[in-house]
Amino acid sequence: MTIWNDLRRRLGVAAGALIALSLPSAAADCARTEYDGQGYTICTVSAAEEPRLGLWLYDDQGKALNGFGKLRSYLGRNLAFAMNAGMFHADYSPVGLFRSGDETHGKLVTAGGGGNFGLLPNGVFCTGGKAPFAVIESRAFAQTQPQCRLATQSGPMLVIEGELHPRFLVDSDSRYVRNGVGVSADGQTAWFAISDRPVTFHQFGRLYRDGLKARNALYFDGSISRLYAPQVRRNDFGWSMGPIIGLVDEG
Repeated sequence: MTIWNDLRRRLGVAAGALIALSLPSAAADCARTEYDGQGYTICTVSAAEEPRLGLWLYDDQGKALNGFGKLRSYLGRNLAFAMNAGMFHADYSPVGLFRSGDETHGKLVTAGGGGNFGLLPNGVFCTGGKAPFAVIESRAFAQTQPQCRLATQSGPMLVIEGELHPRFLVDSDSRYVRNGVGVSADGQTAWFAISDRPVTFHQFGRLYRDGLKARNALYFDGSISRLYAPQVRRNDFGWSMGPIIGLVDEG
């Protein structure tokens, strides 16, 4: 079963509408699906829903929220979905740039380094700018300084202008439960995905490039990847998180 047929079956809409997703909806569409023999959960957010997308790190006292339960209590509202949204230091501060409205933490990092974050090119997920959604390579972000309502930096990029990251290996033995975000070519749709089981970077990148036809996609993490999605009865527990991204319910 292809990813589009599976999503169509689960969500009850036409596959073409899933690709465009330009129409507003009451909540994020989260669905379990399969691509190339691997299981994933994908939460799709349309341009009309972008204003309800949030990026969080600290509460009003400056303490890291760390998890979905604390975030929901802090907001006092329900979430359509949420997931970890970038790498962080031992004190939960972001490794790279974090921007949520007027709140900014960390700095844009353009130099290479150790670990997945430093596996250039890395990138920034940006919302509310020239397009509702964008994944922008970090050095290009530094040059253009785009306006973003929300911005979180991570790495590596999974898909760069329609191509897989050049360092990804088909026969890699590095497998983790991984999560990330990809954006449609027109910037009108963002796909937040997490694997059900450990996958390689190459497998996860192909989900975005070939399965979802994302023009650009960004890796969030692979050690503490977690998802809150009541639509699919999921509320992951585990290690504390740094940055969290999610969609606030309309109600």
